[in-house]
Amino acid sequence: MKPDELRALQSKLLQWGKKNYRDYPWRHTRDPYQIMIAEFMLHRTRADQVVPIFIQFLQKYPDVYALAEADPSEIGKVTEHLGLHWRSGHFIAAAKYVVEHYHGTFPRDEKQLLAIPGVGDYVSSAIITVCYNKPHRVVDANIARFINRFFGLYLSGEIRRRKEILELADVLFDIDEPGKFLFAILDFSAAICKSKNPLHQECPLRTNCIYNIETVQYKC
Repeated sequence: MKPDELRALQSKLLQWGKKNYRDYPWRHTRDPYQIMIAEFMLHRTRADQVVPIFIQFLQKYPDVYALAEADPSEIGKVTEHLGLHWRSGHFIAAAKYVVEHYHGTFPRDEKQLLAIPGVGDYVSSAIITVCYNKPHRVVDANIARFINRFFGLYLSGEIRRRKEILELADVLFDIDEPGKFLFAILDFSAAICKSKNPLHQECPLRTNCIYNIETVQYKC
């Protein structure tokens, strides 16, 4: 992709995002603790379901120190409501790790973030882009689907970690406001570039999207 084409794509996604921004409480903070908690809760769980629990959780455990001292059974009740029984240990383990190794301050280095229990590629990348405003690729299934379709990669199966996807994500997230770009592409993937029945006619990227050109325009 040529530099001007890349900038146009990034700009269109950001413009779309500004008009269609989904307003969640974790999008009003750059606190890595809050972003980590939100991402733990959002794992395979609808955002609307997470909102009230996220708010209540932060009222009870406002920072990493409070969570590090939490009662595991109380955390288990939270994760049970979210259907994430197996994740209950991550909350306290992660908080204790940050307190013990970094005196309660989240690191800015990717490798150090990944060493925190329960923090994987996506959560660490979200912290880097949203909290530290550093260009860094963020890839989940939705973002991978968008990249796969727009660039006509024709990949199938589990594609999040495929080299082609990651390389293009590196390029896409090389932008001044990576956190805002992340929210824009997430919302766009959820509302327009859906896994089933994508809204081709409402897509502002349709004239350059290989998937649209070959699956819709070609048939007309």
